[in-house]
Amino acid sequence: MQTAIARSGPDSVAIADALCGSGACIIDGLFADLADDLAAESRLLQQRGAMQAARVGRGSSQQENLQLRGDSALWLDDPACIAGRQLLHRLERLAEGLRESLRLPIRSVEAHYAHYPAGASYARHRDRFRDSGSRLLSWVGYLNPDWRVDDGGQLRIHFEDGASGDVLPTLGTSVCFLSELEHEVLPARLDRYSVAAWFRRDE
Repeated sequence: MQTAIARSGPDSVAIADALCGSGACIIDGLFADLADDLAAESRLLQQRGAMQAARVGRGSSQQENLQLRGDSALWLDDPACIAGRQLLHRLERLAEGLRESLRLPIRSVEAHYAHYPAGASYARHRDRFRDSGSRLLSWVGYLNPDWRVDDGGQLRIHFEDGASGDVLPTLGTSVCFLSELEHEVLPARLDRYSVAAWFRRDE
């Protein structure tokens, strides 16, 4: 039987159980009460030019490469992110629970808004850098109301057994997965908004 993306409730124990089973899970209800505010804020910040082209690589080797990655981003600790910082605090509380449930040395959370213009994508990659194991878990929350399958923009997670699973970026949906898993963002017909976060240990 091939690996598939599990489903989980919003508490850390349920998420931990799902991650132990498949390495990835769709989480129901984690930020439903914030979703509309986050969606509105992300669009407003993008319209104001607050988001900057995202880069690939790490440290001094970072560079902009639209063939690999076509989104722009703004970190949630920016003072302009009111709803975003509320979500960041919630993710920090979740990190505390996951540290206990999974017995992982999670020490911090980093997160940013992401905007993909129509047609943009993110090539297959891992969030854990080759020279650093600091990113342990990845989390993505989606901010796109009335999104349909034929709009595209799915997150595709690739499992070690060769199977893959897609997550549609609909408003209020979120997904958590091991940062060592390869994944990609497929092109969309419409502008696509999300929040990406990483649960980290010390370098």
